[in-house]
Amino acid sequence: MDEENKLVKKVKRLLRRLGYPRWLHHFGPKKYEFWQHFVALLVRFFCRLSYRRVRRLFDLLGMVCPSKSALHNTAKKLSSAFWQRVLKATSGSHYLVAIDSTGFSRTNPSYHYLRRIDGKMPKIPIKLSTAFDTNKKKFCAAKIRVLPAHDIKDAKFLLFHSGPKIAVADKGYNAEHLFRFAAENNMQLMVPSKSNAKRGFYRKKAQEKFRLRTYHRRELVESGNSSIKRCYGSSVSSRKARTIRTEVYGRLACHNLFGWLFRLSGQSPWIHNLYKSAQGFVAWRQQWLHLSSAQGGFMESTHCLISSLCWCQY
Repeated sequence: MDEENKLVKKVKRLLRRLGYPRWLHHFGPKKYEFWQHFVALLVRFFCRLSYRRVRRLFDLLGMVCPSKSALHNTAKKLSSAFWQRVLKATSGSHYLVAIDSTGFSRTNPSYHYLRRIDGKMPKIPIKLSTAFDTNKKKFCAAKIRVLPAHDIKDAKFLLFHSGPKIAVADKGYNAEHLFRFAAENNMQLMVPSKSNAKRGFYRKKAQEKFRLRTYHRRELVESGNSSIKRCYGSSVSSRKARTIRTEVYGRLACHNLFGWLFRLSGQSPWIHNLYKSAQGFVAWRQQWLHLSSAQGGFMESTHCLISSLCWCQY
C-alpha cells in the first residue's frame, strides 16, 4: 500500500484533533470517510473549481473522491461551529489580533450583463468579519452574514472566539459596550477616538492606554482580506446560505493551512514570476525537493499533488 501524501495526513491529523468521527452520517452506506470529503472540499476551494471538476481532477491523479452530490451534501452539513474549531486549530493561540470586515459578491457578472443594467453591480454582497493574527498571519475567527449588518454586531463574537490579549480595530468599533466586554474578559481594545463619542467609563479608560504604533498593526488584516480575494476569488459561486458559509470558511482554512508553503517558496526573493513560466516552476520544484529532503523526505505523491494544485490555481 502506498504511503499517504502530506495533504491527507494533515487533514486526518486536523480531524483527529477536532474529535470528529470517521463518517458524518449514522445511517446509509459507509463508502467514503469524512476526511475524503474534507480533502476534496479543500482542493475545490484552493483551486477554485466546481464539484464536478474536483472529481475529475482526483480521477486524473488516481485518488479516491466522492461524487458531486455527496460533496454538495457534505458542504451543507458543515456548521459554523465546525469551521470555528478548524480556524482555531490551524491558527493556535493569539496575542494581538486585528478585526475588520469585507464583502464578497454573490456572482461574477459579465460586462455584457453590466451594460444591460446600466453598469450597476447587483447589491447582494456577502459580509465577512474576521479576526486576524498579525504575528502568524492567520485567521483565528470569522463570522459570515448574507444580509447587511453593521460591523459592531460581530465584534464580541470575534473577540470571544479568538481570545487575544490585545485587539485593534477601526473607528467603526468604537462603542462603550464593546470596551466593557473587552475589559471584563481581560482584553485591551485599541480603537481610535471619535469626535462625537467621548462619554463612557470603559471608553475613557481604553483611550488612556491607546498606542498609535500598536494600532497600525490593523493594516495587516486588510492585507489578509486582500490575499483571500486575490488567491481564491472575490465572488462566491454558491447560492444557499449554508453552502456560501462553507465556501468562505473553506477559503480561510486554506489560507491557514497552505499559507506557510507559499511563504517558503513563492515569496523567495531569488525566484521571480514563479507560476508564470516553466523556468519558475522548475526552480520551485528544485526548492521544494530541497526542503523536503532537509525535513526527512516527503513522498513523490506529495510533490505531484501540490504541483497540480499550483497549476490549477494559476
